[in-house]
Parts: sequence; C-alpha cells; structure tokens
Amino acid sequence: MIKRINTLFVTMFGIGRIPKIPGTFGSLATVILLYIFFHTLNLSPIIIFLFLTIIFFFSFIAVAVHIRDNTNKDPKEVVIDEFIGQSIPIYMYEISHGTEKSYDEAIIFYGACFILFRFFDIVKPFPVNFFDKKFKNSFGVIMDDICAGFYVVLSLIFFMIFKSYFIQ
Repeated sequence: MIKRINTLFVTMFGIGRIPKIPGTFGSLATVILLYIFFHTLNLSPIIIFLFLTIIFFFSFIAVAVHIRDNTNKDPKEVVIDEFIGQSIPIYMYEISHGTEKSYDEAIIFYGACFILFRFFDIVKPFPVNFFDKKFKNSFGVIMDDICAGFYVVLSLIFFMIFKSYFIQ
C-alpha cells in the first residue's frame, strides 16, 4: 500500500506513466495546477510556498525509495522533479510583483515558463547536466530540474532588463 502511494506521488498520480513525453505532461500539469492555485482559488502565496516546500523535501525520500531497486536511477515515470523545477519560475513570477496580474499576462508568462523550462530540462546546460550525470540518486534526479527552473528565472530577468532598457 505505501509503495503504491509512493509511486502515485513520484508519477504525479500516473502522469509519469504516459508513454510519450511524460516530463512534458508533468510540467504542463504543474502549470495548470499552479494557475488554478494562484488565479482561480486565489490561495495565499504562503500556503502555496508551504505546499511546495513539503513536496520538495518529501520528494527526496519518495524518489530514493522508488529508484532503490531500479537499475535506471532516473526513470521517465518519475515526474515529481518536473513539478518542483517548473514550480520555481512560476512561483517566483507570482511573488515578484506586489500587484494583481491580469489573466492574459499570467497565461503569457506561464506559457513562457513552460517552454523555457522544457528547453533547459531537455538541453541540460551546465550545471543541469552536472547533476544529471554525476548524481545517480534522488538528489541528481531533483537537482537537475531545480537548476533548469532557475535558468528560466534568470532568462526572464534578463529579458525584463533588456526590455526595460531597449524596448519602451
């Protein structure tokens, strides 16, 4: 029973079992879920932060248990790491302004976050590839996606700086 619950958690309730591009579907589910949390349910950013923090810490244990007897230490069905990595730029976007955001603006930024995250997660620039190759455990599985999430944040910051100086 506990193993089944753990599998449901690391596969995001079976999304990771989708035969083709499960990571992309995991990221897309994250985008949709966070949009609902922030813009439909209007949950407090503090509550969402606590939720994301619990998922983050529990994921290290859950992924370790899931891959313990598996020869593949980064199986495709594990997509909770995509959830964590994709959450970083979206959460940072949502708390970065003290103002209300229009639904149109949010959808554009969520879409940009999704596309950029998938790009960095697939291309794996340094240090994403470092964690992916050097750590064949739950730490490596999760940290490469965290790095990809922070690459998205940096990309959006650079875009906003460029836009403020050159495009008015």
